[in-house]
Amino acid sequence: MSDDTTEKAPSQPLWGPRGTAGVSFAAALRFDGVGVRIGGREVLRGLDLSVSPGEIVCLLGESGSGKSTVLRAAAGIQPVHRGEIYVNDKVVSSPIVNLAPQQRGIGMMFQDFALFPHMNVLQNVSFGLDRLGRAEARAQAKASLARVGLGEREQDFPHMLSGGQQQRLALARAFAPRPGILMLDEPFSSLDARLRESVRAETLAILRETRATTIIVTHDPEEAMILGDRIALLREGRVAQIDTSSAIYDAPADIDIARFFSPLTEIRTVVKDGVAETPLGVVPVSGRSDGEKVIIGLRPVGALNIKTESGGVPARILFKRETLGVDIYEVMVQGVDNPVRIRRGSNSRLQPGNDIFLTLNPEHVLVFGVD
Repeated sequence: MSDDTTEKAPSQPLWGPRGTAGVSFAAALRFDGVGVRIGGREVLRGLDLSVSPGEIVCLLGESGSGKSTVLRAAAGIQPVHRGEIYVNDKVVSSPIVNLAPQQRGIGMMFQDFALFPHMNVLQNVSFGLDRLGRAEARAQAKASLARVGLGEREQDFPHMLSGGQQQRLALARAFAPRPGILMLDEPFSSLDARLRESVRAETLAILRETRATTIIVTHDPEEAMILGDRIALLREGRVAQIDTSSAIYDAPADIDIARFFSPLTEIRTVVKDGVAETPLGVVPVSGRSDGEKVIIGLRPVGALNIKTESGGVPARILFKRETLGVDIYEVMVQGVDNPVRIRRGSNSRLQPGNDIFLTLNPEHVLVFGVD
């Protein structure tokens, strides 16, 4: 595989003009109580999920939660043992129905790209276009390659491409047939951070151009928030919560979902007279009874303000790490067992050992019941 520095070569355009990817007839996709067993283990356990035509849904979840299995079941690669999968209200998978993958109108981009090593770049993209005449298939494949900036590499073989170029080739092969549904399994996981942001932005542009219904598997919450119209968080083979990125971030259904999206400072306390008292201040709590045990969750961003002058709860900076324009602090507060984590814009005046004052932003504080 070539080094990714070939991505920088000025003679090779990274991506073709936007608006040239071709438009698909978006299809609806629905999972209705779907169960899948693999090796004696039930990976999907009555999964319910509906994706509207043209919608982009990102699947998040821990390893083993069933994310990739959802894609494989929808594509017809993995049989189901209960429930049904529908494409445009037609059953394509059930215990007694398993429509062939090529008959489902679904394009699949695998995590390892699954390129054909014995075929050149043009042949790889043309492979899924058998239903078209030879001339039309060639023209459509060429247009797809041009859109991802590989128009000048048609005769090369996959091993001659960099990792970023292989990713773009796999993407072109997935959308070239103009499927009604696209499935992308961890599409950016093999790219280094230098390339990931630009490749992600162009991939999203292509998905919007094709208008195909899309499911993207990712392990990165930030990536899911950037790409998805909605995010579905899977837990043990079921959807634990599905909503827009802002809704699922601001109002997670439970503390485990909140923890998945960011680290939390967790403070256990008790409700009294409609508020929860913490060492960092009072948090208004609605809809909970006096005496009810709760956990107050503080995210590193938004929940706390840092002040250098008096006014607020006294604290001391224990640790500071500087990143690109952002400082990450660990702060000691009397009455809080573990250091409080805070992320905020760069400030060279704040250093470990400094005494500071913290104030709460109650609207950015999460409250969860104790099981």
